[in-house]
Amino acid sequence: MNKFLVSLVCLLATAFVATAENPKPFKFVDAEDLRVINRAWKGQHLYHRLPDNIQDSIRPGLADRAKCSAGMGVRFATNSSRIGARYQLLWNFHMNHMADSGIKGADLYVFEGDSVWRHVNTIRPVLADKEKFIIDTVILSNADTTRMSEYMIYFPLYDGVEKFEVKVDSTAAITSGRPDLIDSRRRIVAYGTSIMQGGCASRPGMASSNIISRELNAEVMNLGFSGEGKMDYVVARAMAQIPDVDMYILDPVPNCTEMMCDTLTYDFVNIIRRARPDVPIVMVEGPIFPFARYDSFWRNYLPAKNRNFHNGFERLKADNPNNIYYLDSVEMDGPEDDGTVDGIHYTDLGFRHYADKILPLLRQIQLKD
Repeated sequence: MNKFLVSLVCLLATAFVATAENPKPFKFVDAEDLRVINRAWKGQHLYHRLPDNIQDSIRPGLADRAKCSAGMGVRFATNSSRIGARYQLLWNFHMNHMADSGIKGADLYVFEGDSVWRHVNTIRPVLADKEKFIIDTVILSNADTTRMSEYMIYFPLYDGVEKFEVKVDSTAAITSGRPDLIDSRRRIVAYGTSIMQGGCASRPGMASSNIISRELNAEVMNLGFSGEGKMDYVVARAMAQIPDVDMYILDPVPNCTEMMCDTLTYDFVNIIRRARPDVPIVMVEGPIFPFARYDSFWRNYLPAKNRNFHNGFERLKADNPNNIYYLDSVEMDGPEDDGTVDGIHYTDLGFRHYADKILPLLRQIQLKD
């Protein structure tokens, strides 16, 4: 009996070592061979957020921010027992007030119960190749292999992606998934600042554009540019050329001065409006940051910026009252003590609050069915 037990233990140990040395193989599928979501322009660098043909006309800082893959992701369906990702970062960027999982991690979501997207897991961005900034990891193991499940992975918010591959069992089936989930016929463009880009969500799925995308079952193209959402006319002209847009959300006030809000608002919005007169535009007033309750300069300055932005809205509305909407900062005021990381940039709670405040208006505006 003892000899049998010894032999059994040796057999199991050998099998364990063999499995460890020769694990079940993976295959890697380029996101471009599946379905990339929330991308405004095609025919350019895959994961840049502004078109190549305006690069010579924009500030270097804006050009850099446009290289961040914020808001984009990949949709797919698979029966794989394991799901992972391999992707190459542009910079391996880091900030002292935002989690690396939000800056350069990636989020896996699954469509559950035929009704809701649920967060599964988040990639902690540990480099597998430190010289090339490559991340290669498994996000989910032991998944149901008896059916095809619908998934999506959101890309990093504050770093760029050179290449992104979905990683599944070598024998698994994988497709681009149901086209009606994150419906490509429903397209929203969201323009703004670091807050719109996703600063400082703990993970990519918590950026407001991604929350809104899931809630409305629409593609939301994130054109938030940290420190660079300054109502550049060249950007407005580019936005006006994005095909098949159902709605524009404009939230630039935090990056603009009082003078910029006064002199740029009307013309910036009007560039889009003249090109797309039938597309609704939602103008979102800048938030009143918590510290402005105690700092007398900001207590006066932030409302002054908003007044100038609102004056631009009134001029646009006087031209044509149709398809122009406004949300003021009182309505957008967040949970003041817990909604920000640093008095400005949102926590996940702040992003959830932002989305919950803006979604009722967005739902009133007709999207394609």
